[in-house]
Amino acid sequence: MDYLPSDAVIVIEAPAKLNLFLELLAKRTDGFHEIETLMTAINVYDRLYVTSLSEGQTQLTCRWASGMEALSASRNGIDAAANLDVLPIGSDNIVWKAVEQLRQRAGIAAGIAIHLVKRIPAAAGLGGASSDAAAALVAANRLWGLGWTREQLSEVAADLGSDVPFFLARRTSGSGMAICRGRGEQIEPLAGMPQMHFVLTRPPVGLSTPKVYQRCKVPSRPRSVEPLVARLRRGDRSAGELLVNRLQPPAEELSPWISRLSSLYARLDCLGHQMSGSGSSYFGICRSARQARRLASRIRAAGFGLTYQATTAPHSHCIETTRIETAPL
Repeated sequence: MDYLPSDAVIVIEAPAKLNLFLELLAKRTDGFHEIETLMTAINVYDRLYVTSLSEGQTQLTCRWASGMEALSASRNGIDAAANLDVLPIGSDNIVWKAVEQLRQRAGIAAGIAIHLVKRIPAAAGLGGASSDAAAALVAANRLWGLGWTREQLSEVAADLGSDVPFFLARRTSGSGMAICRGRGEQIEPLAGMPQMHFVLTRPPVGLSTPKVYQRCKVPSRPRSVEPLVARLRRGDRSAGELLVNRLQPPAEELSPWISRLSSLYARLDCLGHQMSGSGSSYFGICRSARQARRLASRIRAAGFGLTYQATTAPHSHCIETTRIETAPL
């Protein structure tokens, strides 16, 4: 077993994700939906600092990363700070739940302290909480010297949330993309996918995933993700025509911001655009990193919300590596 020094601090980054495709296939008897979705990790990260405690307890602190207000809107009556939600602490946070479930299953008595620095907005369809939970499982597994495989950790992850297994799945050839099926826990990693550039906005109001799903309808003839994957794989710029998110119509009923962002992005010369996950974040596919930076500046100036430029850089493909420090948390 790989035990670390008592003063070691594990530093691990948790990426956000975008849904390039999200189709509903059926309603399940357990209340969830069968889905087919194409997700990609992007280089917008939360960061966790994890260390051991002498007493067998879980301590969690969290804060927003410095400079977040600069990414937010400050015009049209929108307060930049209003986009930064209050962060749940203690047992209300999925990070706390993740390490407690792992502790119980592994029979660990050791304590753990986690400091979470957030950059991924909540209620945004970006998977920030799920990614944080996956990162916490990876870090605790290393800190406690459990030696659990990703498959074993994924069993814990599936109980925490449908998106968590995506962030734990190993990738091939540096690709951050995967097709996810079932309720999201069945992962098919994709190799050889190209780098992509995005601009994305989280408006001042988030959306509740359960409320969005309550309003959704399963289509009589669901679309397949395969045509989109084929076009993306060969670098076809017309791939944006095949973006699908079946949750966008019900999200538009719940928040006027989705339609506003759809209209905005339609004027931005993107290759394709849509809402991510259950919202409320909205993204556009850009031709280059330069275009993504330029469009992000325009959207911030217009005052639409937290706005990022992002890429599917190879190093953001999954939660794979940790950095070990010996400084105090």
